Amino acid sequence: MDQVALTALLNEWGEPGYRARQAREAQLAGAGGWEDVTALPRTLRERLARVLPFWTLAPDGRAAAADGTVKWRLRAADGVAVEAVLIPHARGRATVCVSSQAGCALGCRFCATGILGPGRDLTTAEIVDQVVLAAREAAGAGRRLTNVVFMGMGEPMQNLGAVLPACEELHDPRGLGLSPRRIAISTVGWVPGIAELSRFRLPVRLAVSLHAADDETRGRLMPINARYPVASLLAACRRYSDTTGRRVVIEYLLLDGVNDAPADARRLAGLLRDGRFHVNLIEYNPTAGPFRASPPERREAFAAILAAEGIVPSIRRSRGADIAAACGQLALAS
Repeated sequence: MDQVALTALLNEWGEPGYRARQAREAQLAGAGGWEDVTALPRTLRERLARVLPFWTLAPDGRAAAADGTVKWRLRAADGVAVEAVLIPHARGRATVCVSSQAGCALGCRFCATGILGPGRDLTTAEIVDQVVLAAREAAGAGRRLTNVVFMGMGEPMQNLGAVLPACEELHDPRGLGLSPRRIAISTVGWVPGIAELSRFRLPVRLAVSLHAADDETRGRLMPINARYPVASLLAACRRYSDTTGRRVVIEYLLLDGVNDAPADARRLAGLLRDGRFHVNLIEYNPTAGPFRASPPERREAFAAILAAEGIVPSIRRSRGADIAAACGQLALAS
């Protein structure tokens, strides 16, 4: 639901501003269209149905994984499709992984979305609708949506004009009321976006996909490294941390025989031991690329070296891989 367009219409028609809040509340409660928003007068519902879509993205496919993860293919009015993923956690919590673009222009070698190539930016309303859909699904399963991660399709830093207003709307207590500290924006290293995010008023979290501690290896994995090599990327992260007072999450995808050797772990620790970073080790999920996941023993050895160097990492376990919903797998598969 495009709240900006809805509010503008209501103002133009002389309707009270609280009608927009009533519409959002009805959407979160399960309304599927304007006809279900019974808090609004019938004549207003009919008028809105003629000029404003209730959903900016409509479900065009749904799959559920054995671990409870749910993935949707969502289609916009112009035919563009994206994917969003709901991930259940313990104690009745859930996280939604949202897309910010249809496709991605940055072409990371290990990421299925990169194979799609560039697509258009999503609007703020299209981003928020992904979260609303996930919140409804979570509530129906007796869970509460607590976290939003911009780690789906696309590079969020190339669409901050829509992403940051979406964060504002998600935090709005008249809507979902999510804590900004539970909203994470991930980037593969778009340095201008990191600088812009440091000036954003809400304390959202920054996650940076590093995946290698040297330019040669990172350049083979991520073409963006030619434009923003490791040193300049980490310098931008340090400026962000110094400006905001918040640590940066470094995402590190462990690839067998590529970036998971003891020397790689020691090199990574040497780059990050100044206290501004937290390291999150990620299990690789199979795509059409030539890579394999690091075996458990190499992953544990890598983590142990980091810990011995004073950096205690977390490990992100794969979720939803059986429906191609895990990290790096979003590519609009049937």
